[in-house]
Amino acid sequence: MISSSSIAETARAAGYPADTPLAAGVSGSGGEEPLIFAQGAGLDSSTFGADSVAYGASLAKQITDACAALLAQGGALDPEAPIAEWMPELPPWRERVRVRHLIHHTAGLPDVWPQMLKSGESNWTSRGVLAALADTPQLEGEPGSAYAYTSVGYICLASIVERIAGAAFSEFARTHIFEPLGMKSSIFWTGPTAAPPTAAVSEPTSPAALSAGDGGLWTTVSDLLRWNAAILNDALGITAKMHTPGNLDDGTALDYAWGVRVFRASGVVVQSHGGNYGNATAKLIRLPDTSASFAVLAADSSVERMVTLSDLLQASLIQHASATL
Repeated sequence: MISSSSIAETARAAGYPADTPLAAGVSGSGGEEPLIFAQGAGLDSSTFGADSVAYGASLAKQITDACAALLAQGGALDPEAPIAEWMPELPPWRERVRVRHLIHHTAGLPDVWPQMLKSGESNWTSRGVLAALADTPQLEGEPGSAYAYTSVGYICLASIVERIAGAAFSEFARTHIFEPLGMKSSIFWTGPTAAPPTAAVSEPTSPAALSAGDGGLWTTVSDLLRWNAAILNDALGITAKMHTPGNLDDGTALDYAWGVRVFRASGVVVQSHGGNYGNATAKLIRLPDTSASFAVLAADSSVERMVTLSDLLQASLIQHASATL
């Protein structure tokens, strides 16, 4: 049985020093209060906990896809449409890249950071990425031909959401996701400083992550558990769409759905995504068969520690789920 003390033991087994700011929350299937383990201190020396704001990194991609799914649900966004419909400033290859290619990381988009550096950019921003793409004559690969995880496509996707909605992406996420779900501490932050004033932990990172869509999410473990519960309960009416895996254009199946990987482990369906940037690592796991889930945020640069911790927590949840199915 998972308990707060067993989460603490798991954190030690994963190699986290006792003073590393880390918060983990586990929600079971019985509707009881989530189990919380937290350790370390924030910037003002206060205890780091489930309500402490930290960087969620690529967990943002789930929120971005939820925004896109809401627009698709309302008929304003067709995943099969070429991105040229909303991004006419991009080169002619825009006609070959479809929205679903962005969602499933199959668009063939290049790494534009070297190009951004040459143009004088010092931070990772949506504006800088889109300007570099507009100056990119060729794609890295043919859209739909291969899976290649990239943040560039999600910056494009967030931009498309903005252009359809006629509002800043951060505002659309706030009014359609964060506020309805009670995620009161969650925001998309794009500067000017590297972290929002509410951040409990922040270390200088270069380049600063100031984009929205691929990242930019500052949140708490409590808010992430609310997000998990809302998706498991289909509070937004988009759960099935978000967990439909993509395909290459030749029909090859992928495990990447809408901002989340969907696979089976020990016979149990797992919905999973992580994030890391600079000194921040994060993880979300949902087990829809039993409505169990967990969320972890750490001010720690070790992806290995986060993977070990999440693998151990996932195994414990699956073991408990298998015993109750």
